[in-house]
Amino acid sequence: MRLPPVVREINVFGLVGVAATAVQVGVSLAAHQLLGLGAWPATLVGYAAAVGISYLGNSLFTFRKRALHGPQFARFAVISSAGLAVNLGVVFVATRAFGLPYALAQIPVVMIVPASTFLMSKFWAFRSPSAEPAA
Repeated sequence: MRLPPVVREINVFGLVGVAATAVQVGVSLAAHQLLGLGAWPATLVGYAAAVGISYLGNSLFTFRKRALHGPQFARFAVISSAGLAVNLGVVFVATRAFGLPYALAQIPVVMIVPASTFLMSKFWAFRSPSAEPAA
């Protein structure tokens, strides 16, 4: 029995996400501990390192598209930046406005960001070239 393509994409998207997250955490911790960067700068350095892993992994493996395609990468960068903004915004509101512990603030992030970035990636960033608007 063969799985529908979207099930394969969701599974691979999850694996790429785990790899990118591992890179982000590792680089962030190294930037914080070895370079003495504060929490926010270290997080941004880790995020920047993970973006390349996420883009190449999702392009090549999840959606099986050619990597390093200008408009495709630009759309991915917008989605990735939006995901970061939502992540930071939800954590800020949950911890500051509602006084939740940081760990509990991560619960809505884990539910919202991956699902929304998958959908935007599938239907916008990595859409088929036939779906590209005419220039």
